[in-house]
Amino acid sequence: MKFIAHIRESDNKIQTVKDHLLEVRDLAESYGEKLGVKHLTGLAGVLHDLGKCTNEFREYILEAVNNPDAPPRRGSVDHSTAGGKLLYEIFHTSEKLDPHKGLLAEVVGNAIISHHSYLQDFLNPDLESNYLKRVRDKELPEFDRIKQYFFKYVMNERDFHNYVDKAAEELKQFLAKESSGNYEKQLMFLTKFVFSALIDADRTNTRLFEENKTNDPINNHEELFDIYYERLMRKINSYSKQKDACTTINLLRKEMSDQCDKFAERASGIYTLSIPTGGGKTLASLRYALKHAKLYNKKHIIFVVPYTTIIEQNAEEVRKILKDDANILEHHSNVIEDIDDDENQDGLISVQQKLKLAKDNWDSPIIFTTIVQFLNVFYANGSRNIRRLHNLSHSVIIFDEVQKVPISCVSLFNQALNFLKTYGCSSIVLCTATQPALDFVEHKLEINTDAEMVKNLNYVINAFKRVEIIDKATNETFNNEKLSNFIEAKIREVQSVLVILNTKSVVKDLYTQLKMKKINLPIYHLSTSMCAAHRNKILGEIKDHLKEGNKVICVSTQLIEAGVDVSFDCVIRSLAGLDSIAQAAGRCNRHGEKDIQNVYVIDHEEEKLNRLKEIAVGKEVAKRILIDISRDQANHGGSILSMQAMERYFKEYYTEFKQSLNYFIPKLKKEMVELLIANRRKSSYSQAYFQKNGALPPLFLVNSYKTAAEHFRVIDDMTSSVIVPYGDGKEIIAEFNSNKSIYEFSQLLRKAQQYTINIFDYEREQLIKNDGLVRYLDGKVLALKEGAYDKEFGLNLENDSHLDASIF
Repeated sequence: MKFIAHIRESDNKIQTVKDHLLEVRDLAESYGEKLGVKHLTGLAGVLHDLGKCTNEFREYILEAVNNPDAPPRRGSVDHSTAGGKLLYEIFHTSEKLDPHKGLLAEVVGNAIISHHSYLQDFLNPDLESNYLKRVRDKELPEFDRIKQYFFKYVMNERDFHNYVDKAAEELKQFLAKESSGNYEKQLMFLTKFVFSALIDADRTNTRLFEENKTNDPINNHEELFDIYYERLMRKINSYSKQKDACTTINLLRKEMSDQCDKFAERASGIYTLSIPTGGGKTLASLRYALKHAKLYNKKHIIFVVPYTTIIEQNAEEVRKILKDDANILEHHSNVIEDIDDDENQDGLISVQQKLKLAKDNWDSPIIFTTIVQFLNVFYANGSRNIRRLHNLSHSVIIFDEVQKVPISCVSLFNQALNFLKTYGCSSIVLCTATQPALDFVEHKLEINTDAEMVKNLNYVINAFKRVEIIDKATNETFNNEKLSNFIEAKIREVQSVLVILNTKSVVKDLYTQLKMKKINLPIYHLSTSMCAAHRNKILGEIKDHLKEGNKVICVSTQLIEAGVDVSFDCVIRSLAGLDSIAQAAGRCNRHGEKDIQNVYVIDHEEEKLNRLKEIAVGKEVAKRILIDISRDQANHGGSILSMQAMERYFKEYYTEFKQSLNYFIPKLKKEMVELLIANRRKSSYSQAYFQKNGALPPLFLVNSYKTAAEHFRVIDDMTSSVIVPYGDGKEIIAEFNSNKSIYEFSQLLRKAQQYTINIFDYEREQLIKNDGLVRYLDGKVLALKEGAYDKEFGLNLENDSHLDASIF
C-alpha cells in the first residue's frame, strides 16, 4: 500500500510518504552539511512524517479531499510523534545506553515532534516533560506497523543503524569544539539548527511538489559575488574622478574603504568597523563582505540594522550600485502571523498552507533585515522565524548600529553571534561609530584580537569633526512651546533644521505647533507610524529641498538618526544616550560641506519615558557625563563624542542594567538564559524535580524551549504587522483577498514589506473598537482601512482620516 504525504491541488496527484521522507532527508542533509551535521539533520528529515504511514492518516486525507465542504475533525491524526518515538525507543531506553545516541534521540526527536509548532520543553515550569509525554507516554495504535513499513520500504534496519552511527559521530565532533565541557549552550543552538533545517527542507519539498518542480534554480553565489564586487569597484573608482575627491574627508573615506578590502583577507571571525558617521561605512562594509565572501565561499551577505528606515535607504543604494533587484531581499517584518500548531492542515493545500510554504527562508544572496527579525530567528515562538536560522551559517553578517541591540537581549545576542562564529563559520562585523562594550558584560561577545578594521581611529575621528555639541540640557529644560520658538529663531539663521525627539506623541505635537505658526516654508513629520514607502516619499522631498538649498524643517523620532543620508545645517536632539546624540550629530554638516555647525542637546520636559526605560537610563548616564564636562573641559577630552566618553557611557549604561542583560522574565522569576541553557544538575527546575521525585529527570537535556519562546519579545510590547492602504498598499491588500499560487504569495509577501507598519496590542484593540482593521486569509493577514491611515502622520487610531485621492 502506498501511504500519502500530500495531494497536489491542481491535479490531485499524490506524493507518497516514502518519496517525501527521502527527498526531505536529502534537502536537510544539504543544509546540515554547513555545520558538519548532515546525518543529524538528515535523520530528522527521513523520520519527520513517519506517522503518515498509517491507514488512519490515509483515510483522513482522502476524506478531506473527497469532502472539502465537510472535512474530518481537525487534529484527529497525530503524525509528528512517531519519528521521535522511534528514536526514543531504540536509543534512549536500552540497558546499554550510548550517551551520544541518547542525546541524539533528544535533539533530533524534539525537532521531529515539534515540526508543526515549536520545539517542546524537555522540562517545563510545572516540572513535566512535554517531550517525554509525546515520545514515551503517548500510545500510537499503529506504531508497530509504522516501524515495519519504514524498515521495509524507506530504509532497512542495517542502513538505518549505520546512518545513526554517522549522526552520533557528528554529534561527538560537534561537542569536541567546546573545550570547557559546558555543552548546554552548544546543544541548545544545535537543536535549533536541526529544527531549522527540518522546517525549511519539509516546506521547500512540499512547495516544490505543489508547484510540480523537482528543485529550485540554484543561485551561483560565488559567480554573483564576483560580478557584484566588480560593479562595486567600478563605482568606488569613479569617486576618484570627481572634483571633490581630494578633500580631507573623501581621502579618508577612500583610505578606510581600502583598509576594509585588505581586511577581507583575514579568516572568519567577529570584527569591528568603527568608521565615523558619514564615513561611507555602507559601501566600505559591502566591499569587505563581497571580497570576504569570494575568498571564503560564503553563501549570503546579511545586513542587520536597528530600524526599517535604514533597510530602505541602504538596500536601495546597494541595488543601484550592484544593478540587481531580484537577488537583494528586504525583510522588514513578518506580514503573516504564525499558526501555533498547524499539524491538522498538513497534507492538503489550503490558503493557510500556501502562506506557510511561501518562500520566506532568507536564501537570497544579499539580505537586509532588522535586529528584531534577527533575534526572532533564534528565540521567537513559531516555525516561520526559526526556518531561516540555518541560512545564517557560512555567511557574512554586518550589524549596522550594533549599539541598538535591546538591553534585555544583550546576552542572547552575544551567544547567537558566538555560535555563528565558532560553529556556523560565519564572519560578523559590528559596524558603528559608537562601539558598545559587548565584551564587558557577563556573557561576553568573543570578539577577535586586533578586531578593528580602521587604523589610527582617534586621528580619523578628529579629522571627521564637522559639528560642535552645544549643551542646553544641563541648566535648562524645554517644552514644545519654548522649542518651537527656538526652532523659529534658528531657521532665520540657517537654511535647514532637523529636530529629533524621543516619543511619537511629542513629535506629532511639535509638528502641529510649528504648522500653526504659519511659518512660510516646508515642515515635515517622520515617525514609524508611517510605512516605508510613505517615509521614503517624505525623505525624497526633504532631500530635494536640502539639495536645492531651500529652507526646510523636519521633526522626527529617532528613526532618522541612523543610516539616513541627509545633511542639515542645524540639529536639535532631545537628550538620550550618547550613541543617539552621536548618530543625530551625523545628520548635521554630514559631508563637511560647511564650516563647523551646531548640534543642540536639549532636555525635553514633556516626554514621558516611563515605558522607555532604555532611553530614560541612557539620558541619565549621558547627563552625568555632560555635567562632568561642563565642570571641567579636561574631562573626556572636553567632548561627549570622544572615545573616552563613549567607553564610560556604555560601561555605566550596562552596569545600570546588569540585572536585565539575561532577559529576566518577571512572571517566571527566571532569566531566559537559564531556560535555554539549563544544566541537568544545577537548574532550578531540575532541582525542584529532584525534590519532588527523588531523582533527576530521566533526560540528558532539561531546556525549556517552548516556555522561553512564548515569553520572548525583542520589544517588551507585543506588536503585529499590518499592511496599510498607502500607494500600492491598497492593491496589495486587495490581492491578499484572492486565491493565488504559492509563488504568487511569495512575491506578494516581498512586495508588502514596503507597505507595512507594526502596531502594539493596545493600538490593535483601539483600531478594532473604531472599526479600522480588516483581517484576510482566516485572520492571518491584517490590514488598515483607509480611514485608519493619515497622509501626514500615518497610523490613525480614530479611523477618521481622509487620504487624498492622489495618494493612491
